[in-house]
Amino acid sequence: MIKKRQLKRLAILFLLIFSFAVIVQPVIAADKTNLNTATKAELVKLTGVGEVLAQRIIDYRDQHPFNTVDELMKVKGIGKVTFDKIRDQITVTPTSS
Repeated sequence: MIKKRQLKRLAILFLLIFSFAVIVQPVIAADKTNLNTATKAELVKLTGVGEVLAQRIIDYRDQHPFNTVDELMKVKGIGKVTFDKIRDQITVTPTSS
């Protein structure tokens, strides 16, 4: 049977882990380029994305805001190879409607 002291320790451990996750997640996402808000200059910094491709991403998102990073492959010129190179560099946050 779990003693009160052990239960208290487990609760504190859970709270610490949860707090860490809440604090760290935005920091991790901050290092990524948000497809819905990135400027052309920010998009060009992505591996394999030049001026033309960056503009295509912007043009696409103006018509169809991204809901997932996978939707980036709908942009002309972004195939699996390019997508796989930048997958870890990008994120998507919902747009306000």
